[in-house]
Amino acid sequence: MSHPPHGLLVMKFGGTNMQDAAAIRHSASLAGRSLKEGVQVVVVVSAMAGVTNGLLHLADAAQGGDIARANDEIAALRTRHFTAAQDLGAAPDSETVRELRELHETLRQAVYGVYLLRELTPRSRDLIVAFGERLSAPLMSLALELSGLRARHLTGGEAGILTDTHFGNARPLPVSYERVRDRLSGFLSSGTTPVIAGFMGETDQGAITTLGRGGTDFSATIVGKALGADEVWAWKDVDGVMSADPRVVGDAQNIGVLSYGEVMELAYFGAKVLHPLAVTPLQESGIPLRVKSAADPDFPGTLVQAQPEEDATHPVKAVTAIRNVSLINVTGAGVLGVPEVVASVFTAIARENVTLLMVSQSSSMSNVSLAVPTVDAGRTMNALRAGVTTELRVEEQDDVAVLAIVGSGMRGQKGVSARLFGALADEAINILMISQGSSELNISVAINAAEVDTATRAVHRAFGLSGQPVAAD
Repeated sequence: MSHPPHGLLVMKFGGTNMQDAAAIRHSASLAGRSLKEGVQVVVVVSAMAGVTNGLLHLADAAQGGDIARANDEIAALRTRHFTAAQDLGAAPDSETVRELRELHETLRQAVYGVYLLRELTPRSRDLIVAFGERLSAPLMSLALELSGLRARHLTGGEAGILTDTHFGNARPLPVSYERVRDRLSGFLSSGTTPVIAGFMGETDQGAITTLGRGGTDFSATIVGKALGADEVWAWKDVDGVMSADPRVVGDAQNIGVLSYGEVMELAYFGAKVLHPLAVTPLQESGIPLRVKSAADPDFPGTLVQAQPEEDATHPVKAVTAIRNVSLINVTGAGVLGVPEVVASVFTAIARENVTLLMVSQSSSMSNVSLAVPTVDAGRTMNALRAGVTTELRVEEQDDVAVLAIVGSGMRGQKGVSARLFGALADEAINILMISQGSSELNISVAINAAEVDTATRAVHRAFGLSGQPVAAD
């Protein structure tokens, strides 16, 4: 193991590593390995696999008036969590079972409230969706105790994570770090392992908030920074961060070392590795993050640190893709040359809080192209039509994907773009739009969605990411 003895690790376990009693027991044993070596461990857990989506569905069903379907889903969740508790070894009259019963009753009441009001506010949705982690944390705590260790589970708020009121995508307030340190240090010094429900925090009024999809990684790094951990370990069901999606590219490889900047680019461009903001708390403190495989705990996985590891022969580390993208083209000869007009385009989008994946403007200034997630395209179109001058034409093109290559080695290295475009040209793939960040950590292109898998494989091959040598330009 690579960490120093008597150090402190924060370990995050994702949904597949929490999906049933066997997975939870295995995850608890991974924490136990380090605890037995004299290392202090803080555990941060996700909901059981599939539960977060189930909760979102039942909240929508209640809002739509289908309380029967919502109640069926709650009953199924209840059975799943009770079965796991029983399989772990909880007695029917145990504290854990009593707590699970109370949580399910509170969930049922919250969902019934949504049904009565036929209204699902972002605040109510956060309250309901956070039950996934609130229900899985007691199970992890139970598994640790039954393996002979002392544990105590806490919600994100109880652990000290205080956030703003941006429900559904809340951000931790700076005071969280001090609060987390104060609340957890007592448990650690008494030899108790804290088990924190990830993905959630609370406002200063005690309302439950969530940190956005993938937010359990974010919870873990917030706690890691607060406690000055040696490392944060994100246990996943993969060997670490891969050079491409292994379901698309059969010979994708594990990447040994990535910088914080490279991981943020990968997360932003669709690699389902980490929450895009997960590394931000670590950047200031320089704490490394390790993405590890629960199936192969001795494999080092991917180390994420401040400094990139340069490799002249492999300037690109990974190829990733965002699907379900729409391009929005704003055209108007002569009009777009006026700075106020361009400003009005971006103001209209900012008001809608839409994520802009790519932006490109033609030199004649008669055209601005924007790539946005398709789910936001309708809102974006309406905002632009309402917010810009009538002389502009706004058109939408769907079924687009954005493919990005990421790697700090691209900075200052010639021929990278040529190799990217050459690989796409060889497959006769039409490029709709191009964007290169000023950080030179990524080059992204928009292409037709139908061609994204072919393109990913071709580009992965062109940069020699499968471990095969590649001819230099």
